[in-house]
Amino acid sequence: MPTPTQDILPAPDTDITIAILEPRELRLRGYEEALLTEPVFRIFSGTPAQAIEDRSVHVLLLGSQTTPGLFERIQEIRRQRPDLRILVAGTHGDDETIVRCIQAGAKGYIDEACSIPEFLQAVHIVSQGSIWAPRRLLSKFIDRVLDAPPGTKLAAKPAFSPREREVLTLLVAGFSNREIARNMGIEERTVKAHVAKLLRKVGVANRTALTMHTINHALLNLP
Repeated sequence: MPTPTQDILPAPDTDITIAILEPRELRLRGYEEALLTEPVFRIFSGTPAQAIEDRSVHVLLLGSQTTPGLFERIQEIRRQRPDLRILVAGTHGDDETIVRCIQAGAKGYIDEACSIPEFLQAVHIVSQGSIWAPRRLLSKFIDRVLDAPPGTKLAAKPAFSPREREVLTLLVAGFSNREIARNMGIEERTVKAHVAKLLRKVGVANRTALTMHTINHALLNLP
């Protein structure tokens, strides 16, 4: 059963706007009906281009049949909207497909045959910037995204300053540099400097790897 890497849910009074890119009418209506059982969910009405451009959209539900170039499509959306959380919905996705979706920039993959409660939980988790994927795939994904040179040993328990720990906590929760800066009351360039230092300390190449390594090695006392 798919499980989140963190159990972080939005506050009950926080509206979450979801855009659905699914050309199959029956599946589209099914997604909408399921989502509208949650009072906090709002369905975006507009074209795919408008959904990507509109900053009020938090989550993009992407049907895996919407395009043959699924991974390229995810990467292109991420280039246009780095803050947009993408959840891919597909039919019995094999391990390789799920891992490649997350590598491309999606926050999760949900099987279309899942239960409605599981689907809603996946949307909640992804909306907070956490990754939703089958647990059996997490180690495989971590191995790929760490991207450390041969022979490099990752620091299991590096020492963090209180400021670095605060930045890392917000980063793992899915906040952008701008959002971290606003929450902490510091400049965005200062956040970037902290993130760069965290990457060096942990020994990973990017933010995704930093998030996964932090969770996998319990570097923080996360909720």
